[in-house]
Amino acid sequence: MNNAGFGNWKTIEERTVEEWDEVINVNLRAPYLMVKHLLPALKRGAAVVNIASTRALMSEPKGEPYAASKGGLLSLTHALAISLGPRGIRVNAISPGWIEVSEYKKRSKRQVPQLREVDHLQHPAGRVGKPEDVANAILFLCSAESSFITGTNLVVDGGMTVKMIYVE
Repeated sequence: MNNAGFGNWKTIEERTVEEWDEVINVNLRAPYLMVKHLLPALKRGAAVVNIASTRALMSEPKGEPYAASKGGLLSLTHALAISLGPRGIRVNAISPGWIEVSEYKKRSKRQVPQLREVDHLQHPAGRVGKPEDVANAILFLCSAESSFITGTNLVVDGGMTVKMIYVE
């Protein structure tokens, strides 16, 4: 599972090329290199899961390198699925939406989540996501029950990306 990733939330004018490259290298290049270097150890029936993001599908201001890297990761996922399929290796991606991780950060940065009712109501599932929601999706994509699934992107976002939101 490739789960490394971070963003750089600056304006285009503020962000340096080096900062752009750092995000692309961690979020897109590193997953490719991980697969490349682990390939000798991957046996028939192995599964690779790349953690992308719903930011590959929708954006907010100042998120260009993050969105581009996660979109690239979706493309890398289906390309690797084609390349590794003949070896019996499946490759899929998961695009998490809003997953509340405040309580899961390293001890010095942990916080009690400050979620409001309106935060939960943005999700047709009725709540903000939990890390366990993503973990369960990873376990499924690595299991025999998903042996016919490869090259796909599983969106784990409680329906948030398919809900139209209108400003009143």
